[in-house]
Amino acid sequence: MGNGLSDQTPILSSLPSFQSFHIVILGLDCAGKTTVLYRLQFNEFVNTVPTKGFNTEKIKVTLGNSKTVTFHFWDVGGQEKLRPLWKSYTRCTDGIVFVVDSVDVERMEEAKTELHKITRISENQGVPVLIIANKQDLRNSLSLSEIEKMLAMSELSSSTPWHLQPTCAIIGDGLKEGLEKLYDMIIKRRKMLRQQKKKR
Repeated sequence: MGNGLSDQTPILSSLPSFQSFHIVILGLDCAGKTTVLYRLQFNEFVNTVPTKGFNTEKIKVTLGNSKTVTFHFWDVGGQEKLRPLWKSYTRCTDGIVFVVDSVDVERMEEAKTELHKITRISENQGVPVLIIANKQDLRNSLSLSEIEKMLAMSELSSSTPWHLQPTCAIIGDGLKEGLEKLYDMIIKRRKMLRQQKKKR
């Protein structure tokens, strides 16, 4: 679970990787970031401890149309003292996965502040954001519309594409669907950036 890079081939894939995406997983501590990472890596629940620095994994994922994509995930610790380091990991990133605990109503305002702070950094303008509403399996979890309102998603910059995905990281529900949405947003942004370069 440390800060090492694992080269194990995950259960989700098989084809060679010719397209790799740099993705940063952020969110408050105890939201489920590392659980998301290792559910994707091993396709099973892995008991985790709070991340003191970061975890990184290259994971091949087969998306809806049988296309295999390699995501290079950086799961960065969410403790308050580590958050100033987040911007170092988001430099030149293709996408941001922001994990929120759907049950932790008291810290939703804090999650909102951090989400808005990281998306407003000039280098992150236009970077697609997948918000993972984790722990949706719990009875007292907030609904998606409540989370969208509490995170003030409508106040994000109009240049920042985003998708809010309900998930349960422990069993993996919703993760693959969320990654498909993130992939689509990244591809759309890359096409747009290529067109802008051609116009210059």
